[in-house]
Amino acid sequence: MTGNNSTNKQQGFTLIELVVVIAILAILAAFALPRFAQLSEQAHQSSIRATAGALAAGVALAKTQWVSNGFTTAQTNVVGFGNDDVDVSADGWPTSVLSNDTGTAMNATKCEEVWYGVLQSNAPTVSTSAQTEYTTSIISGDCLFTYQPDDQGSTIAYDADTGEITTVIN
Repeated sequence: MTGNNSTNKQQGFTLIELVVVIAILAILAAFALPRFAQLSEQAHQSSIRATAGALAAGVALAKTQWVSNGFTTAQTNVVGFGNDDVDVSADGWPTSVLSNDTGTAMNATKCEEVWYGVLQSNAPTVSTSAQTEYTTSIISGDCLFTYQPDDQGSTIAYDADTGEITTVIN
């Protein structure tokens, strides 16, 4: 009978192998972390652009309904658009919802009404406080919606005189 004379060796990683693996992981992390930070910034920018596009589409649809209803004057509660409660100016641009105000002189309340009236379901939250996705303010008579989650001061502006939506991404 022959015996097995081999000795059992402990197997594992050497210190050099572990150091090499850690160095490779550190190099990969150095390249990956800035890319992930950039992805977050791009996501915020895309969200702002999407919201601005939805707002512009809603404003245009409200005017389209006003025109298709045959109106040429300011109207309260345009029938056929949204919940039939959007008020429009003499040029057909949304000016309010609950206020029944067709004047283009905007205030924070009317801006919020237009926001929720034309965006309707799943609209990002908006108010004059900083506890929402967008804060509302008035600049030169226009509605200014400032994006809050990234603290960069990016804005969406709505001009009730012309229906123009302007986006500034910082």
